[in-house]
Amino acid sequence: MQRITIFGRKGCGFCTRAKQLCEMKNIEHRYIDIHEEGITKEDLEKTVGKPVDTVPQIFHGQEHIGGFTELAAFVDAEEAKA
Repeated sequence: MQRITIFGRKGCGFCTRAKQLCEMKNIEHRYIDIHEEGITKEDLEKTVGKPVDTVPQIFHGQEHIGGFTELAAFVDAEEAKA
């Protein structure tokens, strides 16, 4: 599995849950705090390739997965393949 990249912010429960899921499943991941890194909504939309209103925005390698719910489903599907 390629590295998971999580774009999130402080105070976001789903961002925290996404990080915890990766840690619990020993999935290589990188967490990027959009406020600490100075990433604007417009920057994030360019990265995602469509309008975004929420975080986390999560990628598997270069592929946009979605938010926490989509990450959880993705991880379940990957585990089912193993």
